[in-house]
Amino acid sequence: MEGYTQRTVLTERLRTTYYRSGEGKSDKLLLLHGNLSSSLFFLPLLPELSQWFDVAIPDLRGFGDSEIRPIDATRGYRDWSDDIAAFVDKLGWEKFSVVGWSLGGNIAMQYAIDHSDRLDKLILLAPGSPYGFGGTADVEGTPLSPTGLGSGGGSANHLFLMALSTKNEFALHNILTQFYFTSNFHIDKKLEGLLLSGIAKTKLGEDKYPGDYRYVIKWPFVAAGRHGVLNAMSPAYGNLSKMLEIEKKPRILWIRGRDDNIISDQSILDFGYLGSIGMIPGWPGKDFYPVQPMLSQTRHFFEEYKKKGGEYEELIIPGGHACHLEARGYFVSALYSFIIASQNN
Repeated sequence: MEGYTQRTVLTERLRTTYYRSGEGKSDKLLLLHGNLSSSLFFLPLLPELSQWFDVAIPDLRGFGDSEIRPIDATRGYRDWSDDIAAFVDKLGWEKFSVVGWSLGGNIAMQYAIDHSDRLDKLILLAPGSPYGFGGTADVEGTPLSPTGLGSGGGSANHLFLMALSTKNEFALHNILTQFYFTSNFHIDKKLEGLLLSGIAKTKLGEDKYPGDYRYVIKWPFVAAGRHGVLNAMSPAYGNLSKMLEIEKKPRILWIRGRDDNIISDQSILDFGYLGSIGMIPGWPGKDFYPVQPMLSQTRHFFEEYKKKGGEYEELIIPGGHACHLEARGYFVSALYSFIIASQNN
């Protein structure tokens, strides 16, 4: 694509495909995409971001054009964090800021746990709960019993799996418009085609997306397995509480879309919420399987981060889960203010 270069680098971990723009700028910015997406979901921002930053956007393990490798979910987000560590070493970046969107936000938090000394600032764009996606109660992220209940590979939306396995353009279009954006957002055909190709490149399998799962006797009758994307996000393995204890705490900007229906206290991908509104039969009630308060959990987590010496701010902008595209001007301006303008104050 004009103005960007797609490259491939072989690290000690895997062959990583990425986009690079603004090379030579002193401020380095790493962009980490989310689940069911790829680096293509950040490409529209490069004309603006490359004015100020040396930007790199890798395709994460299991997505895009990077080498296909399995995901060991029992390591939580560490397979991806280790991949990123090897990738930035290959680029020769000593210090940089990270934007992590959705799953990429949780990976960025894991990277902060592992390598906080390398981070300048941390921008978390609609990240999943730091306590895991699915199967937790209350703002402190208390896991339901058994741990991993209602999370992992068995929690995948069947419409997603059908669309990805068949590459059906109409089904992929419905995922994009119903889950990533608000209903009043008009997406032009060129952008839609770009994003649909990013979704379609998701790698399927028990050690990729969505992962394996276990049958259990409690509603909703599935629990986390040990492999693949959704299991890595499970509270069984994906708890990021160690971030509260890191010595060097990067300053955090938490950005979220006002109408995000995925990362929400009423997420349309949460078994508890779907059961409570009758979309999944047999819901045992809030005392046995509550709705996961994802936003409240994240805010509680960041307040704990603040109590332990960290800094964070929350910014709500118009749009849904992909608010960085829906409210592009708001997002780019926020990044500039948080990273560049703050250096001059």
